[in-house]
Amino acid sequence: MSPLNRRNLLLFSSLFLPTLAIFLLLSSTFDLLAGPLHYTAQPRAGDFHVHRRQQLQEETARSHCEGTLYPELCVSTVSVFPDLALKSLPQIIAATIKLTSKDVVMAAAKCSGIKQSWLRRLGPLEQHALDDCRELFQHTVDEFRIALPDLNGTSSASKHIDDLQTLLSGAMTNQFTCLDGFAYSNSSVRNKIEEGLVRISRHVSNSLSMLKKVPGANKTRSTAAAPKVYGSLHGGFPSWVSGKDRRLLQASTNETKFDLIVAKDGTGNFTNITDALAAAPNSSTTRFVIYIKAGAYFENVEVISKQKNLMFVGDGIEKTWIKGNRSVVDGWTTFRSATVAVVGNGFIAKGISFENYAGPEKHQAVALRSGSDLSVFYQCRFIGYQDTLYVHSLRQFYRECDIYGTVDFIFGNAATVLQNCNLYARRPLDNQQNIFTAQGRDDPNQNTGISILGCKVAAASDLIPVQSSFRTYLGRPWKQYSRTVFMNSYIEDLVDPAGWLEWNGTVGLSTLYYGEYMNAGPGSNTSARVTWPGYRVINSSAEASQFTVGEFIQGNDWLNGTGVPYYAGLS
Repeated sequence: MSPLNRRNLLLFSSLFLPTLAIFLLLSSTFDLLAGPLHYTAQPRAGDFHVHRRQQLQEETARSHCEGTLYPELCVSTVSVFPDLALKSLPQIIAATIKLTSKDVVMAAAKCSGIKQSWLRRLGPLEQHALDDCRELFQHTVDEFRIALPDLNGTSSASKHIDDLQTLLSGAMTNQFTCLDGFAYSNSSVRNKIEEGLVRISRHVSNSLSMLKKVPGANKTRSTAAAPKVYGSLHGGFPSWVSGKDRRLLQASTNETKFDLIVAKDGTGNFTNITDALAAAPNSSTTRFVIYIKAGAYFENVEVISKQKNLMFVGDGIEKTWIKGNRSVVDGWTTFRSATVAVVGNGFIAKGISFENYAGPEKHQAVALRSGSDLSVFYQCRFIGYQDTLYVHSLRQFYRECDIYGTVDFIFGNAATVLQNCNLYARRPLDNQQNIFTAQGRDDPNQNTGISILGCKVAAASDLIPVQSSFRTYLGRPWKQYSRTVFMNSYIEDLVDPAGWLEWNGTVGLSTLYYGEYMNAGPGSNTSARVTWPGYRVINSSAEASQFTVGEFIQGNDWLNGTGVPYYAGLS
């Protein structure tokens, strides 16, 4: 053997033999631990009790998770909670929400990291979408925080079941709104965050499903009883409004004391609305009223989540205007395109026109977006083309308002009632058709939908001369469980005999809920309506009553405080 080969052999031995020895040692150790393949270890008494405990945990988890849309995720989550058998169902939901909150915080951090590291590669749309996501995640965490005390309480969950359903429904909507912001983006940002957001949404879906099984949650309301006109009990105003608010809404501007005044001519405290909002208090427990004098205010206005119980009072829809022109075509997300965005709970507006004048060629361009729980709009006007009124989330009420638009111009996933309003379809682009509603319910457990009650459905003045050139529909399913009803309304002849339009083939046609009840007018004939499994002509007053103010948004509990007149039932 040559010296070179001898050196190679020595080198090989020095490297390989120690490794082989370690491998043989580990192998023999593994054999000692595992034993022969035919050998079955005898369980010790302690092992048996541990195994039995785990089995009981899983059995309990499967019982609680029965009926959820994502049972395996539910069981794998719930079964690891300590002392599961000793926890009430609301406490189990609370534990799920706490776990999900951590995922939401991680998702927000991920969006921040993407924006920081990819800044030069992101266009305006992606940057706005990431900002939207972070804001929406904060709203989700806030909604979880508000829900947790009632879930951890011994009996408060069943007493506040409507509030809990609303908060969790809104929290789920936030995740899908974040993803919707990337709909027109060519970047891969959505792919990087989607999996985590879907998981969050599924946790919330399972929580909503379990919430329905809380004792007392399904207590039947007296929907079959003759509807009561709750407004007559409080001077013509509903019960969710305080006496002070009723007086504010009934009074003329000359009779009202305002906290701040906005006037373009300099006769108020401020000349623009944004500065007035900056001076308004946060977390107010009483009504804070901002009077916006006649004039056109060209600004994008945002009422943030900390600004609660604010009220805007204008000089009337022909005199006080708030105008903007943001649009998706110009690089804004639909969410961020709103001329006025309202998030602070308990918001009220009276006598104001909200407009997005971007024009039909700019596509999605929102006039008003509301994610304000228990918000009210009275004698207001909303003007735009595509996506005029964004009823984003939580509970909202519109009374004696005018809404103008073309494509999907009343859309979102709030629990919304429009009562005694006028809905006007405008002339769209030549290749478009008019659709009044696009409701975005993502999950059958959400308590959301659009209820149009006692309204007029008509053509705007610019559509009337060319009405025969465009098709117009009552709605189409933006999301799989879309839910919309038209009841006791007058529908003019502009509506296509089919009534409703598909969004994407057969998607949602079996899972949506679209209903019509006791409507009048030439467009209300249902004989040639769509034959989708999810569509129905409602023949029962008890079924129709589920979508009235008193039932659908529990109006008799909170509207009386606002001073807006309403009727709780069908008439």
